[in-house]
Amino acid sequence: MNTPVTLNKSHLNLLVRNVLSFFTNRQALAVGLVFASDSLLFGSWVSHIPYVKQKLSLSEAELGLVLFAMPAGLLVMNPLTGRIIGRLGEARSCFWSAVGLAISMCIPINAPNTLVLTIGLFLVGLAAALINVAMNTSATNLERHQGSVIMSSCHGMWSLGGLLGSGIAGAVIALHVPPPVHIMVVSVLILLATFLIQPMLARIPSSSRTETGEKAGSSFVMPTFDLLLMILIGLALAMGEGAAFDWSAVYLRETLGASSQIAALGFASFSLTMTGFRFLGDAIIPKIGGKRWLQIGGVLAALGLVIAIALPYPTTALLGFGLLGAGCSLGAPVLYAAALRVPGIPPAAGLATFATFSFIGFLAGPPLVGFIAEGFGLYFGLGFVALMLLISAGLARLVNLF
Repeated sequence: MNTPVTLNKSHLNLLVRNVLSFFTNRQALAVGLVFASDSLLFGSWVSHIPYVKQKLSLSEAELGLVLFAMPAGLLVMNPLTGRIIGRLGEARSCFWSAVGLAISMCIPINAPNTLVLTIGLFLVGLAAALINVAMNTSATNLERHQGSVIMSSCHGMWSLGGLLGSGIAGAVIALHVPPPVHIMVVSVLILLATFLIQPMLARIPSSSRTETGEKAGSSFVMPTFDLLLMILIGLALAMGEGAAFDWSAVYLRETLGASSQIAALGFASFSLTMTGFRFLGDAIIPKIGGKRWLQIGGVLAALGLVIAIALPYPTTALLGFGLLGAGCSLGAPVLYAAALRVPGIPPAAGLATFATFSFIGFLAGPPLVGFIAEGFGLYFGLGFVALMLLISAGLARLVNLF
């Protein structure tokens, strides 16, 4: 009878130690702040997508088409990330991509027409592609150099940033602050924070060359069967995240008739559960196992969307987006770490290949939802994402995480 209590206390102590260790490690915290700044900007932006949609009189299909500009920027930048990171180093790439993201994010919210909106989102995609690979590689370098485990906590910081971004957006909407003013203030604060943490980022060791002489900036490799399965699972989970980012507010506001303030809480609910589970990840993943979690998480995320669709009320939709966040939470930490250990593939190349295609799912998923929503309704668009998440749970049974 005492064993479960002892295990619970042991896991709680481990969790507290891991969290305290992360927040007292200056270099780890600097990388975590880059993760947080990335999602803080995105969380601020997605809450105002209904505003931009209404301002420019865009239909669901038109919005979906415009949102493709972001993954287009990603695809253009992807072949260049290796060279840029190889030349600048991971830490400097984090710094400059964060600066670029903060500046470019001011363009879409101020767009006077669809063309400027498209160009702005394309530039955001360029910066987002670089920061995604640079910050994950920086976290990996720091883990290797310090012998620590910080990947799950870094992704927790990413979720925390999104939670703060959407939560603050809900507050400023309630206070009737113009969205362009809100985004401008957030961008300026991110720029200031980025310059403040630059000295700490500069101390992070660079893996310009590994022990085998491989350049850290290697961008792509031909996926093995297991890496391909990881990519497919990551695509589905990233589509779930992307759906919460770009469509939760629209679904709550336009489909369910919620107020603007409540609509902004859709992504906040998603981010709240995702943040909590990611900071718990260092205790959960060893206990359950990464492979089993991918199966459980895929089912849980799909169930969340099904609840949001089948029970079309603001309260139940918020619950559904919360379950979606919990289900998607640990997929990235598990899969990013596994991509570094695929036999026969250099770690940096495995990470870059997985991160690239995973981020494509994150950015391309929402436009696909938009096209489906235009023809059949947003219920079916979110249902498509739920189906993909169920398929990912099935694929997780076949994958080897090494």
